[in-house]
Amino acid sequence: MTTSPHDVIVVGGGNAGFAAAHAAAERGRKVLLLERGQEDMAGGNSFYTAGATRIDHDGLDDLQDLVEPDERHDRTEVPPYSSQEYLDDLLKVTEGRTDRAMAEVLVTESQAAVRWLHGLGLKYRLMYERQAYDRPDGSYLFWGGLHVGNVGGGEGLIADHTAVAQRLGTEVRYGVRARSLIVEGGRVVGVRATDDTGAEHELRAESVILAAGGFESSPDWREEHLGEGWANAKVRGTPYNVGDMLAAALEVGAAKGGDWSTCHSVQWDAGAEDNESNRELTNRLTRQSYPLGIIVNRDGQRFLDEGADFRNYTYAKYGREILKQPGSIAWQIFDAALRPMLRTEEYDMPGIGVHEADTVEALADAMGVDRSVLVSTIDAFNASIDRDVEFDPTVKDGRAAKVDPPKSNWASPLETGPFYAYPVTCGITFTFGGVKGDLDGRVLDESGAPIPGLFACGEMLGGLFSGNYPGGSGLAAGMVFGRRAGSVA
Repeated sequence: MTTSPHDVIVVGGGNAGFAAAHAAAERGRKVLLLERGQEDMAGGNSFYTAGATRIDHDGLDDLQDLVEPDERHDRTEVPPYSSQEYLDDLLKVTEGRTDRAMAEVLVTESQAAVRWLHGLGLKYRLMYERQAYDRPDGSYLFWGGLHVGNVGGGEGLIADHTAVAQRLGTEVRYGVRARSLIVEGGRVVGVRATDDTGAEHELRAESVILAAGGFESSPDWREEHLGEGWANAKVRGTPYNVGDMLAAALEVGAAKGGDWSTCHSVQWDAGAEDNESNRELTNRLTRQSYPLGIIVNRDGQRFLDEGADFRNYTYAKYGREILKQPGSIAWQIFDAALRPMLRTEEYDMPGIGVHEADTVEALADAMGVDRSVLVSTIDAFNASIDRDVEFDPTVKDGRAAKVDPPKSNWASPLETGPFYAYPVTCGITFTFGGVKGDLDGRVLDESGAPIPGLFACGEMLGGLFSGNYPGGSGLAAGMVFGRRAGSVA
């Protein structure tokens, strides 16, 4: 069946796809958005996020009209986060491998994109439970450059986007899997797709915007591009990002963009029963209070610097480090003094993986780790801490454990029972490689020329991230470059 009543087809119903659809619809374009999932499985990876969005801003006064009211605001300090700081963070965590032109667009347009979406109906708030510490005087201090998130997290983000699309007249079709692109006269003029009955469709439009994510949900693609062992990673988000539209774009001559050999991966609950694509718990299966404690492998040994930086700048690469460990498993260890400081939304819920014991020896038994090795690891760690330096989780406090590997900040001795060990493995979020595009998302061929009628945004547009990324910049990038693509498609 062939249909062609639309000006723009958007493939993918996550944050980037909806941003592109809204921008096109505001221009009076008739938009069709194709979502592979049915309504109860829709939203792409965006549904599974906490909704955290990294933007440049001048502090709390600059954000008051953007975020929902909260009685805590009067007792809250939100340090300004400039576009230059944002750019510096991107350059730091990617070790200079970010596309500089794309990065400069992201850091200067992120707040404007969020304000645009807020004006359309998306709701935002300050993320107290994830990005602020409460101080003894009852005040709150935000840290790490990431302060704003969606009301209702990823679920709220997609619900708000869907309501906006409906109001703007965008047609959303669920259960439709785009398979390939239609090219006529050198121009992309539509997509071939199948619906949930298996029926095939040819859907045509003047432009096609690809927002269908990366290839993280395909074990074969992960092994091919990320390397040996990556088939064992747990899929945090949508099961549908298997590379269909990446393959389709490459087939019509698109050039690869960005780093195809690395990805966003985190420490993920290895003990929970339903720990892949969990629509109920979503991101709550991450374990992100690790900078406060230590991480050991099944040999009872530490293998990374838990306190190298705020977790916003290390969490997306530490899943990879755990995948490299024996059995692709590790344990985050805390004592009774640290336990109250752990993120409630991640460490306090039924069914999570955790071992608890009154002594380190008993904890080792519960973990299946050699007693003497774990005791030796913790004793050496405790003895090496510079206790003259004050422990302060709101800043990089320089309170170090001078062991190998070192812990550069937030070193707190593990000496007060009971002790806790949380088993973690590698949870993959999204891949960093995509297609190459210009700053408006026009997909480029190997010669650098735009492929007429073809655009990309979100995780499909490669170039911003490599090896690591600053937390919250993925959703921001989807909004910024989705808006740009939809404004020209």
